[in-house]
Amino acid sequence: MAMDRYDMDRYERARAAFHWQVPARYNIGVDACDRWAGGEGRLALIFETEAGDVQRHTFDDVRRASNRLANCWRRAGLSVGDRVAILLPQAPETAIAHIAAYKSGAIAVPLFTLFGPEALQYRLADSGARILVTDSNGLAKVGPLLAQLPDLERVYCVDQTPGAPILPLHASMAGESPDFTPVDTAAEDPAVIIYTSGTTGKPKGVLHAHRVLLGHLPGVEMSHGSFPRDGDLIWTPADWAWIGGLLDVLLPAWHHGVPVLARRFAKFDAQAAFDLMSRHRVTCTFLPPTALRMLRLVPSPRARWPLALRSAASGG
Repeated sequence: MAMDRYDMDRYERARAAFHWQVPARYNIGVDACDRWAGGEGRLALIFETEAGDVQRHTFDDVRRASNRLANCWRRAGLSVGDRVAILLPQAPETAIAHIAAYKSGAIAVPLFTLFGPEALQYRLADSGARILVTDSNGLAKVGPLLAQLPDLERVYCVDQTPGAPILPLHASMAGESPDFTPVDTAAEDPAVIIYTSGTTGKPKGVLHAHRVLLGHLPGVEMSHGSFPRDGDLIWTPADWAWIGGLLDVLLPAWHHGVPVLARRFAKFDAQAAFDLMSRHRVTCTFLPPTALRMLRLVPSPRARWPLALRSAASGG
């Protein structure tokens, strides 16, 4: 759709005034969590389970939990630059593990929950991950591979109390201090490895520095029409293991102190998505093209579209 004259003029003014502001010292975990955790109880995450139960987590909650997890990992010998793999769906533990990894100076390795054992083994071995955070579904795939992953020293499970060598995540965090001094990282220090899909050859691990979050902000802000606005709540059906979910929704929203709705459908359902967005009064969404097409096929989609919703479609 072509821009009208007003929009083009506004874009040109914004482009002329734009300049990058990347500080020398920068940490994603501090920027996307700790600076909003001043004790005011600012909402960070609304998590709706498959059963329909709703949890609300503040930035203070996320800060304390990520600090406990960072302390747990430090006690276990995690060092700056070590890789932490995260094989989880959209859930509080997923976000907490990411923030803990960044504040620890570790490198997060997000893994898609629908990967099969072969895909997981390749990425875990290639990245040299020392720690894995997963759930019982992920454990069913990774458990039989542990003997072939000598670098993987600790596996934490979020939803059961397994025996050695698998550790219960919440119990492991419970006795740790809620205070942690984040590693003083440079903006150029490595933060996250995201693997390509492997369309040609084997998947390639792309290493991104902490500044990657700052680089994604303009695209998020402009595509959502001057994001953020007061009262914004953002949701995506995209898994947080992908750039679209992690760096176009979760972390940019938290950079701005905007709450995120976490609800990942096992299979995308357009009617359920409309109901979800209406029920929680979502104002912004990032939609893969397939999901957007399915939403448009629902009878009377305009009538179902939340009035305040601003959406961005992903490029892939």
